[in-house]
Amino acid sequence: MKDKKPNLQNKKLKIEEQRRLRTEQDEKLTISEVGASVVSGVETNVAGATEGVSGTAGHSLVQRANLSKAQKLRLINQDVRRQRRNERKIQLKDSLTSIVKVFKIAKAHQYLLWLTIVFDLIGIFMELCIPAVLGKAIDCIVGKGNVNFSSLLTYISILAGLIVLSALEKWLEAVFTNLYCIRASKTFRSVLFKKYSNVPLSVIDNNQHGDLLDRMVNDIEDATSGFLDSIQSVFSGSVTIIGTIVFMLVLNVKMAAIIIAITPISLIFTVLIARRSRVLYTKMAKAQGQLSGYMEEYVSGQRIVKAFGYENKAIEEYDKINHEFYVVSEKAQFLSKLVGPITRFINGLVYGVVGLFGSIFAIRGLMSVGLISSFLTYANSYGKPFSEISDEISEIQEAFASARRIFEVLDKKDEPSDAKLKDLEVADGSISIEHAYFSYVPNQKLIQDLNLEVLPGQKVAIVGPTGCGKSTLINLLMRFYDLNSGKIIFSGEDTTKITRASLRTKFGMVLQESWLFTGTVAENIAYGKPEATQEEIEAAAKMAGAHEFITKMKNGYKTKIEDGGANVSQGQKQLLCIARIMLMKPPMLILDEATSNIDTNTEMKIQEAFNTIMKGRTSFIIAHRLSTITNADIILVMNKGNVVEKGNHNELMAKKGFYYQLYQSQFS
Repeated sequence: MKDKKPNLQNKKLKIEEQRRLRTEQDEKLTISEVGASVVSGVETNVAGATEGVSGTAGHSLVQRANLSKAQKLRLINQDVRRQRRNERKIQLKDSLTSIVKVFKIAKAHQYLLWLTIVFDLIGIFMELCIPAVLGKAIDCIVGKGNVNFSSLLTYISILAGLIVLSALEKWLEAVFTNLYCIRASKTFRSVLFKKYSNVPLSVIDNNQHGDLLDRMVNDIEDATSGFLDSIQSVFSGSVTIIGTIVFMLVLNVKMAAIIIAITPISLIFTVLIARRSRVLYTKMAKAQGQLSGYMEEYVSGQRIVKAFGYENKAIEEYDKINHEFYVVSEKAQFLSKLVGPITRFINGLVYGVVGLFGSIFAIRGLMSVGLISSFLTYANSYGKPFSEISDEISEIQEAFASARRIFEVLDKKDEPSDAKLKDLEVADGSISIEHAYFSYVPNQKLIQDLNLEVLPGQKVAIVGPTGCGKSTLINLLMRFYDLNSGKIIFSGEDTTKITRASLRTKFGMVLQESWLFTGTVAENIAYGKPEATQEEIEAAAKMAGAHEFITKMKNGYKTKIEDGGANVSQGQKQLLCIARIMLMKPPMLILDEATSNIDTNTEMKIQEAFNTIMKGRTSFIIAHRLSTITNADIILVMNKGNVVEKGNHNELMAKKGFYYQLYQSQFS
């Protein structure tokens, strides 16, 4: 017996230990399933923990550990339901906010909206009067030889007048609606285009250009027209329903009560389907943006696609994105279109019920034939708005999804305003970079503690392997991006203290990726100096080596540049961009692989022209061909975001460091 007692104690200890472990496991499961909402509820509602198991998520972790598994599951279900309710509230608030924002932007055209509403109300009133007048007219025809012609003619005249006025009202309403949609879309496009011009460059860089274009075209059209048409249908339908109820109650309370009693069935189906389809339409809008973005990339890079034989893979990739769009749009359309047939079935049911009870009431002498006719028409009028509203669900969801995509851009912060900053009047060309830190992505370091002094008139070359930060340094000098920390001093002024426009006009840029717009050759050359004379334009083209090929074109300087320069070669595009700089003669130059697409003979001529224009001007030259920058005053050798070496060509070659290795790799 003495041996058994310790064994029993050990068993008890083991059982207690197992219970403790199970409790801890259950607690971990509870926390993981409930997620952030439970933790939030625990933190904010510990004071209410004494409310018991049936209370809210105010139970602390200690209290939950002492609950049974069933009690914990009950709490989890409560938390999940609470979280869903909160999500629905957020979605509703989001939707209402989107509506307010859309109409706020189109505020200048609100008078058209009010005219639409006024004419809509007039039209609804006339449409509701027609069944009542028609019923009175029918009651004037009691039977053969028993017709009240004088009253009948009066009612027919009233009916004719109502029908004519109703048709005129519908036409005027359509005119004002279309005018509002067209003008609102125009305003929206202007606002969004202005936003694209004012947001930081990172917003443009971090989004597919095709997706941004899709927001500008399709999403604006869907949001403005969709919202107006849908909200107009909802408003018109709601007023029609209320008006029909009032007219029916005036005519016969019992029959009106029968019709109203069937209404909730339609509403329940509509609400349930609308909840499910909202998420799908958001996904559909996103997928459509991805589809447009991929198409834009494919079209703009078609030569590269064909050169690498990537057509089949591109088609496969497009089919994949297209299939994703198809799947989500099919589900969304199926759900939203399901409401219509259900609503129409219920409306048919209402119509049948009215006919049945109307017949019974007529037999009992409680209703006239004319009144039954009126109620049959009202039953149709009463059910019709439910069908119209249900049909608009897909458009409403699509409009909300499009509006959210538009406001994703419009809600982004603009570049910090330059309104209170001063203009830089004179630039001597000196630049000082002090302890500069920058990265595009917070967790991926790029430029770290960069320090640099550039004297006026110096020619600064920036070299290094791809991705080392050469172009990033140019972005920072031009304030396309701002430093995370540190300073850039330009001609004695902190660049954050002067306007971006005055800073950027002091630079002339020629980039590796040449950009031309749709316009004449002369207009493209004079892009930075619109007031330039023809003689100045031609002189700049001659300096850039572009005059010869321009004069050989059909219309010379009046030749139209099409589709971003599709009718000129890459080299010719680059020469035209160089001619822009020759015309502007800015105090500072930035040349980012400016002659990369030009043949050797032309490059030598351009280098001579650059040498002429760079005299006395501070210049930054990014180059991979090191032979083009051997005469630079300073060569910055960059690697992994840092300047690892600095000096002129001879000094760096003598060091036999990183620059020496780069140079030898090109000429070995």
